[in-house]
Amino acid sequence: MIYRPLGRTGLEVSAIALGCEGFVGMTADLLRREIDFAEAQGINFIDLYSSSPDLRSALGAALAGRREKFIVQGHLCSVWENGQYLRTRDLAKTEAAFADLLARLETDYIDIGMIHYIDQAEDFRRVFEGPIIRFAQQLKAEGRIRCIGLSSHNPVVARMAVETGLVDVLMFSINPCYDLQPAGEDVDALWADESYARALHNIDPDRERLYELCERTGVGIDVMKVYGGGDLLSDERSPFGRALTPVQCIEYVLTRPGVAAVMVGSRSQQEMREALAWCTASAAEKDYASAISGLEKFSWHGHCMYCGHCAPCTAGIDIASVNKFRNLCPDGGGVPETVREHYRALTHHASECVACGACESRCPFGVKIVEAMRRAADRFGY
Repeated sequence: MIYRPLGRTGLEVSAIALGCEGFVGMTADLLRREIDFAEAQGINFIDLYSSSPDLRSALGAALAGRREKFIVQGHLCSVWENGQYLRTRDLAKTEAAFADLLARLETDYIDIGMIHYIDQAEDFRRVFEGPIIRFAQQLKAEGRIRCIGLSSHNPVVARMAVETGLVDVLMFSINPCYDLQPAGEDVDALWADESYARALHNIDPDRERLYELCERTGVGIDVMKVYGGGDLLSDERSPFGRALTPVQCIEYVLTRPGVAAVMVGSRSQQEMREALAWCTASAAEKDYASAISGLEKFSWHGHCMYCGHCAPCTAGIDIASVNKFRNLCPDGGGVPETVREHYRALTHHASECVACGACESRCPFGVKIVEAMRRAADRFGY
């Protein structure tokens, strides 16, 4: 397993993490076996958005005696009413649901208290100007949650939350299809067929700015919808008209700035194995560029996708990292201290570029890499 820092939280999480939605309806014994398998593979990060009492109790039983081995992300504002899950902003219901979560998980704290999902600006204001955020802050002060998180599908609203400085962790939907879509308050548009009927070009700037802001400010991102609800794994259902593998989807996500882990909604050990294959996959198996370049309706021309096809550099420069660090610098100038130190730690720097152009001949997205290295050298000073 590969472990990565979850932003500024001080937590080291498994890059392949576990969403529990697929466990709904499992018996306690079966769920325990799934958690046994996850632990044996090195998975230490679990998301539990569901308010299902049966699932919460079964997971609590499965974690008994090994709670400290797992980083648990539980959701605030996710409640159970009339036999079904509901999202609420009612403080009394939120408090009761959180108490139920702790009791059923047989624990006295949750590592990440994730405010369950905010996609609309009005809802953002309701939460961050009202009692819900104060409740989350109280829980953090009391040690009943270690970090405050927020889940969203809307990059504009997610950015608003990150800019408050109150959010430590962001749960966000990322994959190469969603990244093409402009921000919106209707989550259904992300997977609606009509959203992909027109030609789409390059990553939506609001999404890219969000990921870069999280990287700069130390807000760790864990990712949902990495397979687009399974559509990206199917030639017939993928908007690209060709399937990606689980490994390619995961590699794409884990190369985005700010991202620490992928929450895989596994329903079986086999699905976990398909995701875990990323840990030992070859560069060729991880290569998502081969699956998304050269598409008729969708393109990333001139946009560095951090895919690594430009390597090896004649001068030994890690071109993808240089481009990523330069992109993490604010448009107005200046270099954040953490970005400067990461750039400094590189073995070779942009100023060492000999302008041979070999990298440009290999780039599937037509990036003007020599010019990008010049701009990076200007920005960093070497």
